[in-house]
Amino acid sequence: MEQPLPLLQRREGAVLVLSNNNPAARNALSPAFYAALTEALAQAQADPTVGAIVLTGEGGHFCAGGDLRQLAKRRELPVEERRAKLEGLHDLIRTVRDCRKPVIAAVEGAAAGAGLSLALACDMLVAARNAVFSVAYVKVGLTPDGGATAFLAEFVSRQVLTELCLTGERISGERLHALGPVNRLAEPGEALALAVALAAQVATGPDTAIANIKALCRSAYVQPLADQLELEAQLMVMSQATEESREGIAAFLEKRPADFARLRQVPATATAAGATQPDTTK
Repeated sequence: MEQPLPLLQRREGAVLVLSNNNPAARNALSPAFYAALTEALAQAQADPTVGAIVLTGEGGHFCAGGDLRQLAKRRELPVEERRAKLEGLHDLIRTVRDCRKPVIAAVEGAAAGAGLSLALACDMLVAARNAVFSVAYVKVGLTPDGGATAFLAEFVSRQVLTELCLTGERISGERLHALGPVNRLAEPGEALALAVALAAQVATGPDTAIANIKALCRSAYVQPLADQLELEAQLMVMSQATEESREGIAAFLEKRPADFARLRQVPATATAAGATQPDTTK
């Protein structure tokens, strides 16, 4: 029997929609999904017609996290092999986090464990009000991975982070929105449509400036103010000389919409030459 594709792709204008296609297992993660999503993101970054990416899941759930049946088998493997398999997930998280194009998660149903990590790795998050998030590792005797603790620590206090990780309790889309990580709340069944609309809004923007803004937003959480000011200065000086800023400023002065799409002849360069980028994946 032919196996279904681990990842489905479709276009909505300048927005690329990528959907985890393992609904029978509530879109549990797999090495095949890691490879497919990594390749799709690489292709999207090289495609000047893609302005933004939406990541979602088929069958009413975003992602239930790791496959516990596979994890149960790994306990018999040597430590080095267990570590190597975990790095597949972490490489994927880095790839999502470092993508030059905006990546927006559209969450319906469950986003648990590494599925929560994957959603938080995205630049923005749209969730249904009744979506269910959880750092569920403690319930099966495991510890968080995929950057869950790092991403949540960007939004919540140490006490709340500890509560979420030690209890593994379910968090509604509404509560996660109140805590900060969720950008937009949608009615049940409408998260994808709202995420695509948000993606379309940013997809027409200036590619190079957007990539550099993403870099600044990441580094702001992990480096001192002096270093952040230096990076801001480098990128601002660079952006002042781009065709994007020429078009954007001219459009503003002429009271017309900026046409950045016509500038997308080659893939954008994400950072200024010589700009020092901190490691934001730790």
